Order: sequence, then C-alpha cells, then structure tokens
Amino acid sequence: MTPVAPGQAVLRIDLPAIVANWRDLGARHGAPVAGVVKADAYGLGAGPVARALRNAGCGTFFVAHLTEGLALRATLGAGSEIVVLDGFPPGADGDARLIPVLNHLGDVAAHAAAGSAAVLHLDTGMSRLGLDAREQAALAEDAARLRGLTLRFVMTHLACADEPDHPMNAVQAARFAAAVSRIAPGVKRSFANSSGIFLGEAFRSDLARPGCALYGINPTPGAPNPMRQVVRVEAEVLQVREIAEGDTVGYGASWTAREPRRIATVAAGYADGYLRALSGRSFGLLHGRQAPLVGRVSMDLTTFDVTDIEQARPGDRLALIGGDGNTPDDIAARCGTIGYEILTSLGRRYHRAYQEA
Repeated sequence: MTPVAPGQAVLRIDLPAIVANWRDLGARHGAPVAGVVKADAYGLGAGPVARALRNAGCGTFFVAHLTEGLALRATLGAGSEIVVLDGFPPGADGDARLIPVLNHLGDVAAHAAAGSAAVLHLDTGMSRLGLDAREQAALAEDAARLRGLTLRFVMTHLACADEPDHPMNAVQAARFAAAVSRIAPGVKRSFANSSGIFLGEAFRSDLARPGCALYGINPTPGAPNPMRQVVRVEAEVLQVREIAEGDTVGYGASWTAREPRRIATVAAGYADGYLRALSGRSFGLLHGRQAPLVGRVSMDLTTFDVTDIEQARPGDRLALIGGDGNTPDDIAARCGTIGYEILTSLGRRYHRAYQEA
C-alpha cells in the first residue's frame, strides 16, 4: 500500500461497515438488494466497494455512465450483473456484457432490434429519465415493441422517499403497479431506493437499489440514523501559532480574535471537498475534543481554534469529517446541502485507507 505522503490528508473508508449496511438493508427489505456504486461509489472508490459487496454476496450493481460500467467490469470480471442507468447504444459496451436501462422508446426500439438484455425504466413522477405516460401508453398498446428484449427488470425511481408522509410516494406506487401490469406483467420489478426501503410493504420489490444508505447517509431524515458510519477524513496539522487579541484569520479578515488564541492550520480545503460554505460553521475533532473552524476555508488550508486543546501540535491529525456530531449528514446540515454532496465532493488528493473485513 502506498504510504501517506507528508501533509497528505487521509480518507478512511470502513468496508465492513458498508457490507453490514448492505446486509441490514437486505434484511429490512426482505428481498434482494443491489449495490449502487455510481459516482465512484459516492466518492469512496467503486472498485474496493464493489469487490467487498460482491464477496459478501451482492450480485447486481448499478452505475450511471457507460464509462463507469466498463471500469467496473474490468475490476469485477465476469459474473456480476452491471446495470447502466443512463443507458448506452447497442454494442457500445463491446464484450463487457453490461445491461442498459431503456429510458425512452428510441432505446426500446434499438435494443429490441439488437436482442439485448435490458432494464425498462418507467417514469412515474420524477420527470427525468424513463418512459413518460404517453410512451408507456404506446408500449401498452403495442407489446410487439418489446419483442427481442430480455427484460431483467422494470424499474421506476421515487422522488420523495425521504419524506414518508409525502403523497407522491403512494401516487408513484400506484402508477408503477398499474403500468407494469399493462406493459410487462410477470417481469421482475425494481422499486425502492435507500429511503424507499423504509416505506413499508407497498414499496417492496424484486430488487431494491440502495445507494446513500450503504455509505452511512441517513435514509430516514428526522429520525435516528439506522446505518453504520463509513468515512472519516483526517488532515495533518501543519502549524500551531499564537495570535493576539485583535488579530484576524484567513481571507477577508473575516474572523477576529477577541482574546489571545491558538490557531492550528491543517492541510485540506475546498479543493479536497471540504466545502467553503463551512467557513465559521463547523469544527474538527482533535484529541477527542472539538476545535471550532475559524476564518474561511481556503483551497488547500483550513484553520481551527485549538486554544482549549493544550496538547495540539504539528503532525497531529484533526478529523474534518467523522466522529460524534461530525458525520457527513452533520457537515451537510451546517452548509445547507445533503450528505450525498459531501461524500461525492471529496477530492482525489486524499490518501484512501480502506479498512478490510
């Protein structure tokens, strides 16, 4: 394993926690669950994550783009089912044996002519990808359009699953059931995402597609997080300096010391995905104690007040993400975004340290 370079921040990824989350979601769903590893497994490394899930028994993986699917096939080899959500033209996957998602009637026609295995996507309320209501009606009226296809699943995607009481959930469940009965009765269904798994029996299907919950993001906002935490980001303390009352810290002189303080500068910033919007709104953990973030997050450096942490020294590693009150969801709440964005924003400069089973 490549050693950590001097000054390099470390992204620690707990693969057994990801596997445990996948198993817990499967037990809750009561039916098979896939592994969604798009966007480089939400920034955590599609190769290591998918290998760990495959070794635990996961047989189906979802990615967004063809390039992701090709890379994952090269990593996993034969045997795993890899579904490409954005689809791709017939033959574009070469001999990788990827499975396209069919998102409009043009996709259906092209892959039917090619005799492809595929997943059919019915839009039931997102108004993004997937056959819309008019296309669904056309397909229901002319089932011959599906001739030549080997449909592995029919899928839809929930728009409001993280809001259990939102009426759209029931609307989509009803629309999906009706559409499948007209278009592809008897074909397996794929319905629930991470939050959908927690919506109950009406959202169970033949294959759930959890993504965020695998990586420790709370699929039940407003309630305690049932998932294990997966990531910890640690940055090296480069310098600890004494500043006087009235001294300012960082760009724009946005923070002023009201009394003498000790400031630790760590080697990570917004180029590493530690968002500038966290300026003055977050904290790090050092020697088990909170160190408030002071001044602005800059591209490569961030400053923390370690006045009350007497043992703080250069060479220490301060946890930017991870630990009590500092999960990706906590970080996201401080800057008005979601945990997904925190994870997928993590940069490529980190030393990635994988905890194996």
